Amino acid sequence: MEKLITDPLILPQILKAQENEITEYLIYLKLASIIKDKNNKDILEKIANEELGHACFWQQYTGVEVKPNRWKIFKYSWISRILGLTFGVKLMEKGETAAEMNYNEIALIIPAAKKIAEDEDRHENTLIAMIREEKLEYIGSVVLGLNDALVELTGSLAGFSLALQNTKIIAMAGLISGIAAGLSMAASEYLSTKTEVSHDKALRSSIYTGIAYLITVVFLIMPYLIFSHYLVCLAVTLSIALLIILAFNHYLSVAKDYDFKKRFFEMAAISMGVAALTFGISWLIKTILHVNL
Repeated sequence: MEKLITDPLILPQILKAQENEITEYLIYLKLASIIKDKNNKDILEKIANEELGHACFWQQYTGVEVKPNRWKIFKYSWISRILGLTFGVKLMEKGETAAEMNYNEIALIIPAAKKIAEDEDRHENTLIAMIREEKLEYIGSVVLGLNDALVELTGSLAGFSLALQNTKIIAMAGLISGIAAGLSMAASEYLSTKTEVSHDKALRSSIYTGIAYLITVVFLIMPYLIFSHYLVCLAVTLSIALLIILAFNHYLSVAKDYDFKKRFFEMAAISMGVAALTFGISWLIKTILHVNL
């Protein structure tokens, strides 16, 4: 039995670390119970057992059994189910930064705490190296569909908005061009990848590209079916485009360790730049041709 820690500055930190470990043990165990892939299930069970060992380690110094954070278990279990195992687990592990700092402080009193911190680092590396997940295998296809839809459709809608100035007609034109472009993009992705990978992978890649494109089209067209003034619709559409870019790049920064700021500002600048340029070109063409609708 290790000596119990009673220091009022250190004990709360150890109790918090103990709560994190027992909570994450239950999260990993829950995820392992719903994962069908044996490889992923084995990895999650192994990490769950390590987390349980860490919780028992801290309990030697607190002398109490800490209850898990039920909200955290619910949140990360469902995030992992909806947005993917890798994203959910890595999002949770990124929240360990503060706990790791506490480990370093605690290690001044409990030297063995350093090993706990090392184990936490190893968890994420193990997951990245060994988890197989279809969502991430085809993330390049999703990026292609999403990025092309954002650039092409924001530009098209900006041009249509000034040229047509009727929200229903703009929505119709946007939907027709968006659906056609989405199907074309999916077909192009299939043709470009079928020589490099199997037919099944090429087909899946094209499906991911097409679905990402078409979902983006729906979100960008929606304001034109809700609001009555075309400029209001355009402003809302551009705001939605920025939110999509923000959300997707956050996902990539967590799941794939991409640079969030660089990718966000790059995609936002391209999408907004194309929209502004197309709006200006539409105004110029309308002026030159003396077209008034």
